[in-house]
Amino acid sequence: MNRRIIGIETEYGITAAALNSSAAPVEAEQAAELLFQPVVETNGSTNAFLTNGARLYLDIGAHPEYATAECDSVRDLLLNERAGDLMLRDLARTANAKLEQAGVPSRIHLMKNNLDSAGNSFGCHENYLVRRRPDFTERVAWLIPFFTTRQILVGSGHIRRSEAGTSYELSQRADQVWDSISNASTRSRPMINTRDEPHADVDQYRRMHVIVGDTNMLEPTMVLKVAATEALLNVVESGVRLPRLELVDPPAALRTISRDLTGTAPVPVTDGTAMSALDIQTQVHDFVLGHYEKEGWLTGLDPIRAYGLDLWTRGLDALRAGTIDTLANELDWVAKKRLLERYCDRLGTDLSDVRIARLALAWHDITDAGLLSKLEDAGAVSTLVPRSDVESAQTLAPQTTRAALRGRFIEEALRRRRGFTADWTTLRLADAGQTVALKDPFASVDPRVDELIGEMS
Repeated sequence: MNRRIIGIETEYGITAAALNSSAAPVEAEQAAELLFQPVVETNGSTNAFLTNGARLYLDIGAHPEYATAECDSVRDLLLNERAGDLMLRDLARTANAKLEQAGVPSRIHLMKNNLDSAGNSFGCHENYLVRRRPDFTERVAWLIPFFTTRQILVGSGHIRRSEAGTSYELSQRADQVWDSISNASTRSRPMINTRDEPHADVDQYRRMHVIVGDTNMLEPTMVLKVAATEALLNVVESGVRLPRLELVDPPAALRTISRDLTGTAPVPVTDGTAMSALDIQTQVHDFVLGHYEKEGWLTGLDPIRAYGLDLWTRGLDALRAGTIDTLANELDWVAKKRLLERYCDRLGTDLSDVRIARLALAWHDITDAGLLSKLEDAGAVSTLVPRSDVESAQTLAPQTTRAALRGRFIEEALRRRRGFTADWTTLRLADAGQTVALKDPFASVDPRVDELIGEMS
């Protein structure tokens, strides 16, 4: 198997709720500006690369966005991604303390979801580095049935309101995707964005930019999503072709599947037949795991990757057996559904109740007002990495990729108060005039960076 760089970009929704019955006194843009004050004070900008190798910035539409550092293991990715949640939570704490000191009756909330109350969508983008090939688009097309159907296990759950009423569905992104493959990210909003931006040697690599996925709250669901996708790419890059399967209308199938919690709704296939999401996922799963077993790759998996592939198997088995509720501590949409149903029963109401809508938002809230950390502390949902390791990942970059070089450089520059610029592929001291280009994302050692750091002493 090839080593692979993986990463996740998370856009957070932001709101400043009033603490009394008056209208919210702080607009989202003002809340975002307040949230990022410490970032600006440290980095001089709302766009900052961090000592843990990640990027934190304020995106268009006042969306705080966190892009993980380059990771070559799912465990490092999980740590770095969750570290971003803690950073944003701490920024919200600081901002809310300022609001309180100023006597402003408002509290900032950060939502790790994909839709706001007005129906605006924001994303969770996965990045997988792949070897450059002339048939890149053709190979990506083979993967579309997988990306269309994986929501039966990795959807984050969604209360959908329509003229027909209120219903619970698998995915928040399903209604927001209108194409399969495109170089546009917002106009047509495809499942796979083909913008050729590898942040690496363009002669060797491309970035597969997956923008169809939901933002996940539970660690096991995120691990399943990434581990299964990475495993599929490993098989495809080994030269093996997936069994030919082409959906008639992937975006339409995405919506049909999202509305069916059993995974059994049929969607049209171009050979004139129809298949369910459960059947398609099972076909891909068996093909990938069969190849892994044949090549002896299963025995070399680290514990987190092994867990992710095992959960893929258990999730499909549970759906087939009608026992998916047994995975409510591991799968987002199942856990969220159980939570909402319990409160509906307790209150004697249904999903259309505004109190249930607020509860759904609290599920996605990563600030102190959110539910997830309380559920994790109580053992009601599973965690895969120690909280202490996540806290360390706020400042420590993954040590086996280029992120380690960036992290060391930024840490030293901040410590010595030296002006600098850093991005995914370059490091530069403001007054040294030397720019170091880092085209190899797998390289964690580079004498040029050592020399650049040495210039600061």
